[in-house]
Amino acid sequence: MARDDRGRDQRGTWTLDDRLAGPVAEVPVEVRPGTAALTVRLSYDRSAGVLDLGCAGPAGFRGWSGGARSEYTITPSWATPGYLPGEIEPGVWRVLVGLHRVPLGGLPYEIRVIRHVRPPARPRRRRARFSRVPGPVPPEPAAVRRRLPSPPGYRWLAGDLHAHTDHSDGTLSVYELAGVAAAAGLDYLAVTDHNTVSHHLELAAASVLAGLVLVPGQEVTTDLGHAGALGDVGWIDFRRPPDEWAKAVRDRGGVLSVNHPVAADCAWRHPMADRPRVVELWHWSWWDRSRGAPLAWAQAWTHGLAGDPDGDLVVVGGGDYHRPEEGHLPGAPTTWVLAEGDGRGPEAAGAVVRAVAEGRTAVSASPGAPLLLRLEDEFLAVDADGLVLWGPQTRRMVRGDLALLPAHPGVHRLETHANEVVALCS
Repeated sequence: MARDDRGRDQRGTWTLDDRLAGPVAEVPVEVRPGTAALTVRLSYDRSAGVLDLGCAGPAGFRGWSGGARSEYTITPSWATPGYLPGEIEPGVWRVLVGLHRVPLGGLPYEIRVIRHVRPPARPRRRRARFSRVPGPVPPEPAAVRRRLPSPPGYRWLAGDLHAHTDHSDGTLSVYELAGVAAAAGLDYLAVTDHNTVSHHLELAAASVLAGLVLVPGQEVTTDLGHAGALGDVGWIDFRRPPDEWAKAVRDRGGVLSVNHPVAADCAWRHPMADRPRVVELWHWSWWDRSRGAPLAWAQAWTHGLAGDPDGDLVVVGGGDYHRPEEGHLPGAPTTWVLAEGDGRGPEAAGAVVRAVAEGRTAVSASPGAPLLLRLEDEFLAVDADGLVLWGPQTRRMVRGDLALLPAHPGVHRLETHANEVVALCS
């Protein structure tokens, strides 16, 4: 492997003042004509702080891996997961360094840039370990298994709008994740790696292989909160203000959701002039669903919604799956969408995104858990006997495993007698 790395090390110390000046620093790198590939290595004391890593070329964004990696390589034909392959344009490149956690005394670092004269050999990637898949792929869609009625031309699809792969801080490849999701009984899965879209290149093949719909996405990730950019909308620049994310996603035909708005240090704290209607109200970390913090947050957020006469949220769920060791599968919780078509074919991913945009959603704890669906002017409560239906104008007991109840506008939920939320419906 030929390379030219003479005098390419850059050393220094990031300070807390640097972090306060802006969450992402840019280190310029001059790339001469004839460079065939680029490798960047970041070194620092990980016990003392957290630095994120990314890359921008002369033509714009080339990748992001956050704190999950300390090195990346980009070549014309392949790149480290999280990064986009393509020509190595001569000119000024920028190593992006996210100053995520910098101690008061500063954080020394070293950046080494290796310019390859010819491309390095492509690393052998492990074969998809489908032995990890817990069981066979279900033969029928979730709505068929549960005998859910749908209007003509539509079908309820069970899925998850929040998951990660090894293109950011997950451990499974796109193909492995798709297999796990299909075996969990899901019809679709949105793959939403942090601040990158490199995984989009693998979705079509993995979708066919696993037999479920894979929806392109990106989790726009900052210190002040995360948002899900859903749909084939390209890369969203997380360094810009959130109102710009929302406009870019909307203009490109996608949907922006506020993710896990009350989750620990990544709770939503961004001010916005135009608040998104779509909210990941049920995140996997809502362990004690008798605690009302997400519901209280939703009420406060609803009062500031622009352009929505009813002030209604669109509620979705997010499993935020990263690795098998977490102990839960994709689809915990499950987001149901009433999508156009039969949930198959090249148009299915777009149909999922449109269903979310138009508010045709419901959330349950899993694909087989109690469920509340809106069917025009009625609710259908499935496997909910003895639960309580709560809403802006509703408080009533559910009787029977399949119950039709009058529907009113607004977000509704099913609760146990102990006020534990077991289902949500937009």
